[in-house]
Amino acid sequence: MKREFTSSKVEKIIFILQSNYKPFEFPDQDPFKVLVTTILSQRTKDENTALSSKGFFKIVNSPEDVLKIDPEVIEEIIKPCGFYKVKAKRIIEISKQLVENYEGKVPQEREELLKFKGVGRKTANAVLAFAFNKPAIVVDTHVHRISNRLGLVKSKNPEQTEYELSKIVPIKYWALINKLFVIHGQKICRPINPKCSECKIKDLCERNI
Repeated sequence: MKREFTSSKVEKIIFILQSNYKPFEFPDQDPFKVLVTTILSQRTKDENTALSSKGFFKIVNSPEDVLKIDPEVIEEIIKPCGFYKVKAKRIIEISKQLVENYEGKVPQEREELLKFKGVGRKTANAVLAFAFNKPAIVVDTHVHRISNRLGLVKSKNPEQTEYELSKIVPIKYWALINKLFVIHGQKICRPINPKCSECKIKDLCERNI
């Protein structure tokens, strides 16, 4: 598939999905809040992420605040997002590192973000894209799966998907494609038994060719 054709296909897909979905938005662009919200969003639905982050940020505004709160309180607040014990531990550990090594500020370099335990490339890219408005494609399981199903890429892992997408997706859509593919992956293009008959972009999908 030629790059020009693929890029055109990407734009059509984004236009259709944008017309049908209202993707999840971060409460604001505060880097610490984006980082925490991304951690809370792992392996859960958007509504659970929104509920947990809303409760969390009622009492927390900074890494320093996190370290003043009993871990069990944090666990209880973020419980709706699932895996709350693991996520609470990560948030506490990251907050401690931020206070001790970064003066409480989230770094805006991918290499620095990847030094935090529990922060992989997906989370680092989310912070870059949604907090610092830097060009980055956030590839989670939804983006990886849907990109391959649609035939936009032929990749074996998320990092390879990120690289391939960066060659065909216009930079202005880099942050948006994650938000749209996540909600599409949760509602329609599921891992098992995808709802192809209800899919608005099925005519652009290799799975249905």
